[in-house]
Amino acid sequence: MINRRHIRLKVMQSVYAMQQSQNTDLIKEEKFLKFSVQKMFDLYVLNFQLILEVQKLAAKKIELSKKKILATKEDLNPNTKFIDNELINQIKDSVSLEGYVELNNLNNWDLDDEYVKIIWEKLSKSKLYEEYMKTRENSFHEDQIFLVNFFKEIIAPEEKLAEYYEDKMISWVDDIPFVNTWVVKTLNKQKKQNIFVLGNLYKDEDDKRFVTELFNKVMLHKHKYDDDITDKTPNWETDRIADIDMILLKMAITEFLHFPSIPSRVTINEYIELAKDYSTNKSGYFINGVLDKLSKSYTESKKMVKIGRGLL
Repeated sequence: MINRRHIRLKVMQSVYAMQQSQNTDLIKEEKFLKFSVQKMFDLYVLNFQLILEVQKLAAKKIELSKKKILATKEDLNPNTKFIDNELINQIKDSVSLEGYVELNNLNNWDLDDEYVKIIWEKLSKSKLYEEYMKTRENSFHEDQIFLVNFFKEIIAPEEKLAEYYEDKMISWVDDIPFVNTWVVKTLNKQKKQNIFVLGNLYKDEDDKRFVTELFNKVMLHKHKYDDDITDKTPNWETDRIADIDMILLKMAITEFLHFPSIPSRVTINEYIELAKDYSTNKSGYFINGVLDKLSKSYTESKKMVKIGRGLL
């Protein structure tokens, strides 16, 4: 499921896009923000579909080998361990996966099956596959370990696949690492006795509301924060502050002043990390220093009032 750090990233991207395009249609951008978050779920599902398609291709190759005119003993009595992988077959039988695919018409691997072939070629020639296929143990635990490693070592690092995803949806560039982690967590937590169910996009309704509330409140109030930022950065002219840093500062201030249940230290830490990943080398230190000063100032002036867990 999407966490709040990634929600903040999505909001940052939307605020930046509106700022750069000088677009003033808040409703349109909010719809695109929601769409961008929802498309993350498509990416999540596509990864499970890809695993199934690779297994399907492996099964097809086994059947073709059996029909050879000069079929060998191995062709006629193939090793079906990969085809029989319990966790993959749980995914294949998943009603929630099948329903989502049909509802959203996710037919990527029918249209672009060359990526299925790329992954199969990498897997079938790998040491991981060789070791898995020659072991005599047959257990859900072993199948699960293999599948997790298959995804982590073969699918997730595949550059051609990443390029394909990025071409399909530009916002997936930043989503791929997060979704890959999400897929691995889903595979790791699956139990032998359970049916396979897709994870939830949001943890709860609060997180779902947080997406639009943060975006709208930043856009509606950000012009009010310029003086506060200038006051805490006396040695910096506004136009010398990186665009992303300025957006992150205004998002953090919005959380300080309009989200009383979010602790100020949580807000500061989250925006420091975003600055490190998406702005300049020194942005983390800059964001930390400015937000620390603003937090103390708002607390003293009682402009920032935290309640509940926000007090922690």
